[in-house]
Amino acid sequence: MAIDNNIELAGNLVADPELRHTKSGAAILNARMAVNRRWNKDGEWQEETSFIDVTAWAELAENCKESLSKGMRVVVTGRIEEQTWDDKETGEPRRKVVVIADELSPSLRYATVEVTKIDRKGGPPSATNKPTVSPEEPF
Repeated sequence: MAIDNNIELAGNLVADPELRHTKSGAAILNARMAVNRRWNKDGEWQEETSFIDVTAWAELAENCKESLSKGMRVVVTGRIEEQTWDDKETGEPRRKVVVIADELSPSLRYATVEVTKIDRKGGPPSATNKPTVSPEEPF
């Protein structure tokens, strides 16, 4: 029996995504999103927020850096991965769960988007043809 490790989340970016490159030149983007859960318990609304780290690679990472910013509502599809390391100061083992994105894009629930297709042969779009996203309404 095959077990899938897929997840899909919608939430708001809590900071501008950060793009960096590995030593071999591969683009890697780190983003952090807030995912809210709201329910009614005994006539009173309860709310809970989870903060999720998202990692995107290669062209997806570069496109996200050009298109996404703090406060935008986004949808991410990917897989869950646990990352482990030793704390540099204490030597204690640390771990966190992140989403490795297959897709990361603006949500169209409260916004509209103008999409510019990138010409894979000729490079990125011109400055006059960059993607734009209208401001989001809070929910």
